[in-house]
Amino acid sequence: MNYFPDEVLEQVFDFLEQNKDKNAVSLVCKSWYKVERYSRTRVFIGNCYSISPERLVTRFPRVKALTLKGKPHFADFNLVPHDWGGFVHPWIEAMVKSYPGLEELRLKRMVVSDESLELISLSFKNFKSLVLVSCEGFTTDGLAAIAKNCRVLRELDLQENEVEDRRGQWLSCFPDSCTSLVSLNFACLKGEVNSGALERLVARCSNLRSLRLNQSVDLGTLNKILVKAPQLVDLGTGSFARNETFAAYNKLLRNVVNCKSINSLSGFLEVIPGCLAPFFPICSNLTSLNLSYAPGIQGIDLISLVERCTKLQRLLILDSIGDKGLDVVASSCKELEELRVFPSLYGGAVNGSVTEEGLVAISTGCPKLHSLLYFCHQMTNAALITVAKNNPNFTHFRLCILDPNKPDHVTSQPLDEGFGAIVQACKNLKRLSLSGLLTDQVFLYIGMYGENLEMLSVAFAGESDKGMAYVLNGCRKLSKLEIRDSPFGDSALLADVGKYETMRSLWMSSCNITLQGCKMLAGKMKMLNVEIINEKERMEEIADDKKVEKMYLYRTLDGPRKDAPDFVSTL
Repeated sequence: MNYFPDEVLEQVFDFLEQNKDKNAVSLVCKSWYKVERYSRTRVFIGNCYSISPERLVTRFPRVKALTLKGKPHFADFNLVPHDWGGFVHPWIEAMVKSYPGLEELRLKRMVVSDESLELISLSFKNFKSLVLVSCEGFTTDGLAAIAKNCRVLRELDLQENEVEDRRGQWLSCFPDSCTSLVSLNFACLKGEVNSGALERLVARCSNLRSLRLNQSVDLGTLNKILVKAPQLVDLGTGSFARNETFAAYNKLLRNVVNCKSINSLSGFLEVIPGCLAPFFPICSNLTSLNLSYAPGIQGIDLISLVERCTKLQRLLILDSIGDKGLDVVASSCKELEELRVFPSLYGGAVNGSVTEEGLVAISTGCPKLHSLLYFCHQMTNAALITVAKNNPNFTHFRLCILDPNKPDHVTSQPLDEGFGAIVQACKNLKRLSLSGLLTDQVFLYIGMYGENLEMLSVAFAGESDKGMAYVLNGCRKLSKLEIRDSPFGDSALLADVGKYETMRSLWMSSCNITLQGCKMLAGKMKMLNVEIINEKERMEEIADDKKVEKMYLYRTLDGPRKDAPDFVSTL
């Protein structure tokens, strides 16, 4: 293909959707490297410290969309110190100089300041999309700058962020000329919003398809919004906590019925009994339902809603639904592809919670299920084996037993055989999370059968270094390995150090690795950053034979990072 003009090659390379495929073709020859360099407009960086902003802009000078991740995944479980790092500002500064045409920015677990948001709003004239997931450091002043200055903004998506509300007026900063919004999500914000400004914004944006509101938006405002935006496809409701009149709910019913395009429903952050009934007419259209932030919806109200959602493909729900509720899901939602069951803060165990019985019911009734996140109080090998037989198409299987060392509650045996059945039957499994009483045997199964496994999360599991060695020796596509509170030590860490060159990262906390073992690893692998995170004592006070509190290992092209806090040391 070297005889084709570069312009033709660029068109061919556009058909490559996966970054790994684009990376592969860039290695074929110098001309392909050059073409791929200039044709790449979308870049994904899974670790903001694996490469410097300067290296990015040199490698890809025409980027219009960047996805960037900061803190390790275990930050979601409060295992990464709050001020560990992940600052986005150096990236913004570099992109301001090199990417004036940047249109999209998606950040996850990053520290984002108001200064950064203002710089974005003033520097990228064609900026269209900002997605912030589990980020921190900014306030509604930063959001106000985005609203005021990004004149062609199509998407503002805020998910699970820590945001300080300064004045509650940021929605008022969208200019009257703003009509471009297609997606607006501020469900995670806790402060008040200007209802009038919200209503006017929705009325202006005739192409708005996705709108997710926070708990300060009441039924009255929701009614006005639905009248002005009947074209909505994705709706996140606000609060139903106030004692609204019967007439208000009748009005809501009429407005919901007029929104014939809604297929995704979430919200219900605060509810009162009976508030779900107005949404029953659209349940038959829903393909996605997220009630994971709605602890007030329980019992017959919850069942009445779910059983009407016969086209549901994605369901996020709390464990207070109980096994009987999952029976209803299994019998009603035959098209279900993804299920996430989260632990309830309202004492799910008292209300039934979920067990292996609910999981078996789902696996039997939902043959298309391929992605599962399941928090429960107990599990059995027999149930997991049944699930493996019923759903061999799993790509994501994450099961968390809330008592982490609990065995099969019927036989008192480890859950090795059950998880072994999952990895053996599910040939396309890419992500696996384990819990319960587990021995080295389960890791032998994972190493033998996890041919396509890319991410493995382990907690409170294993017996010896053999377990970790089985995984590293067997899972040839493994990219991320997360381990906490497990007995793996230096022998396992150093058994196959070459494996780490093909992985994105390794996290180990509360394990048996020592400072000496980490030093040996760092000495052998110069292309890796081996970070020791220790908040209890200074690095120079730790003896070589002492266990390290947390270790984070990742590939990098730029050596130790320059913004590490005092409790982080790079070997």
